[in-house]
Formats: sequence, C-alpha cells, structure tokens
Amino acid sequence: MQPLKNELPSADNVLFVFYNFETTQDTKISETAKLHVPILVCLQEFCTACEMRDDYEQDCECCGKGRHSFFEDPVGDLLSYLCEPRPWYKKVEATAHNAKAFDAQFILNRAIFLKLT
Repeated sequence: MQPLKNELPSADNVLFVFYNFETTQDTKISETAKLHVPILVCLQEFCTACEMRDDYEQDCECCGKGRHSFFEDPVGDLLSYLCEPRPWYKKVEATAHNAKAFDAQFILNRAIFLKLT
C-alpha cells in the first residue's frame, strides 16, 4: 500500500459539470403524495483550460459552450450529453446541486429502468 500524499489530485483532462433539476408536482400518486417530475435540467461546465476565465459567456476551445439546458427529456438528455465522446478529457465529473437528497434519484431511476451497470 502506498502512503498518502499531501497533494491535491490532478485535474488535468477532467471536465467538471454542475447540474440542477427543476421539477413539477402535478402528478398525484396517492391521496397525500405527488410525484416529482423533472421538467428542466440546467448545467454549467468547465475544464482546466477555461476554469480561471473571467467571462463564462465566452466559448472554450476544448469544452465549448459552458451552459446548457435540456427540456424535452431532461434526465435522458443529461445522461446522453454526459456520455458523449470527448477526446480532450479522461473523465467527466458531474456534481448536482442536491444529489444526496434529490437530484440523483432521477438518474438512478433511469439507470435502473435501462438496466445500466
């Protein structure tokens, strides 16, 4: 086993994505409960090439447009977008606004439905 190093992990070749779902509660599932249905997902991304920029409205030469919104199928469109091939990056790190208690459930439900491993 290697000893721990007192260094930050390298962020080279990583695309960082921050996302948040907006939902409605129009679907009644019982007398006292309503279903949260995603209607929008917004995301902002950056890479090591553009993380220190002052103007995020400018496109990055590596990761392109920094902001995206998906309306049609928010969960499916987000997953499709995150899984697109990206030759500049070794990995994509996606972080939700409230993944622990809310945002991750939509992705987990879709993964179970699609039997993803």
